[in-house]
Amino acid sequence: MFDLLITGGTVVDGTGADRFTADVAIKDGKIVEVRRRGANDPTLQADAAETIDATGKIVAPGFVDIHTHYDGQVSWDDLLEPSSSHGVTTIVAGNCGVGFAPVRPGREQWLIELMEGVEDIPGTALTEGITWGWETYAEYLDVIGRRELAVDMGSQIAHGTVRAYAMGERGARNEPATGDDIAAMSRIVQEAIEAGALGFSSSRTLAHRAMDGEPVPGTFAAEDELFALGRATAAGGGAVFELAPQGAAGEDIVAPRKELEWMRRLGEEIDCALSFALIQVDADPNLWREQLDLSAAAHQAGSRLYPQVAARPFGMLLGFPGHHAFTHRPTYRKLKAALSREELAAKLAEPAVRAAILSEEDLPVDPNVLFDGMFALAQYSGDRLYSLGNPPDYEPTAERTVSAIAKARGEDVLTTMYDLMLEADAATMLMLPMFNYAEGNHDAIREMLTHPAGVLGLSDGGAHCSMICDASYPTFLLTHWARDRHRGDKLPLEYVIRKQSRDTAQLFGLTDRGVIEIGKKADVNVIDLDALTLHAPRMAYDLPAGGHRLVQGASGYTATIVNGVITRRDGVDTGARPGRLVRGSR
Repeated sequence: MFDLLITGGTVVDGTGADRFTADVAIKDGKIVEVRRRGANDPTLQADAAETIDATGKIVAPGFVDIHTHYDGQVSWDDLLEPSSSHGVTTIVAGNCGVGFAPVRPGREQWLIELMEGVEDIPGTALTEGITWGWETYAEYLDVIGRRELAVDMGSQIAHGTVRAYAMGERGARNEPATGDDIAAMSRIVQEAIEAGALGFSSSRTLAHRAMDGEPVPGTFAAEDELFALGRATAAGGGAVFELAPQGAAGEDIVAPRKELEWMRRLGEEIDCALSFALIQVDADPNLWREQLDLSAAAHQAGSRLYPQVAARPFGMLLGFPGHHAFTHRPTYRKLKAALSREELAAKLAEPAVRAAILSEEDLPVDPNVLFDGMFALAQYSGDRLYSLGNPPDYEPTAERTVSAIAKARGEDVLTTMYDLMLEADAATMLMLPMFNYAEGNHDAIREMLTHPAGVLGLSDGGAHCSMICDASYPTFLLTHWARDRHRGDKLPLEYVIRKQSRDTAQLFGLTDRGVIEIGKKADVNVIDLDALTLHAPRMAYDLPAGGHRLVQGASGYTATIVNGVITRRDGVDTGARPGRLVRGSR
């Protein structure tokens, strides 16, 4: 008797091969039968504890998201949304050189402020939500290993935490490492890989800063330090070396070429996969293509260099629930401090209030408050700020900019911006693509997604809570790229599914998942592709201490299955928690 039988579905097996109709049987958390249907292939006749009729639906592997920041959230949230609501069955955390282990007793709050500054996760939520109980990275894995989750989770050890643990305040302040410091850090990294870390991560982009403004520890690490930690990664048994490189946010367009050069040499020496963030920057709109080609050449020379690419424009969402152009207007400040969210939304729609806010001068910026000057960016971005719509359009044309809409209405830009954000009870979000959208099109993104060196990443699940919700990438890939795209060529469904299942799993050595195949882990999605819908992003206030985050739901997932157990049925959490910590194959 099978535990679960999925009948009559169109199987897209994650390998990139053509789809086929089949019955899929699951027992004891494994796929035990894939019976193709055809003229000479009878339907699989067997008893099962539960049967899902998948006729007319897609049966695909569970998705593997390799770039998330659930390092703290996992200690209080077993559901790990929003990722788990988009067909994701395995996540990898510990990216960009930040995490929560190892930690010296008494330094927990410093790590929280580092994560808050770099990844925009409310510090109050982390302070209240994290249940500490570890010092070393191995102890952190043991604590997480006792959690029962909706998805599987793997973790990487972060350069920032290693440096601060080994060097104390000198490491936290990015002072140069001595030989003894490097030896101590190398021991920590090797022990972490041996304990089950899926990788080592570092950040070298100046855009990543702690709450006190200090760049992530390791940002300015010299080559001897980086190479030593790469060798430690290899000595631990081999894992991924993940990097947010210099120039990633466009602050230095010369740096990315230098970064690729040392990464290529390191990859040749340690024979580990190296993965780095790659986005299009306006300062050099074609640099990304050069980086992809250099990565492909590195592969041919024996260095496994994988650019992590995004599925859509990379930027932020603006609206009354989060950052916007009117946060420093006195009337808005007064109302926000005095009213509930619902009362504020109603008040903002009153003509007198609207007129007052639009007519006022801005209050001064507080240099001690992170992102306090965001309102000025919003005010001067009308020609790049788009009305997102519902369902959201992440490939909007020029006439959907706030400036273009204002011109058509005969209004000034800020008036139009105010009124657009006022829609849907003042909950509407506008999209400001800061990267990956030069000249307002997706052509660069499509090339990145189809380049043989590129791997899908950068969803930042669990992070940038007030600015983005790119954990919805899996659904966007299916709806936009495989089904709905109207401004250019689509991508085959088989390719889109492979990119976020087998390819991402294999980068991290997770060869037991990512495909629909006998003997593999029973991580499966049953998807009504015709009905699949990506909802508009909205602000939720469900983090500990009342912290807020942007979330984006989806409908059309008939079932999501983790380790052979249905965790979501018609998009609704079943309460099952079959997900566990994933340790490296070492």
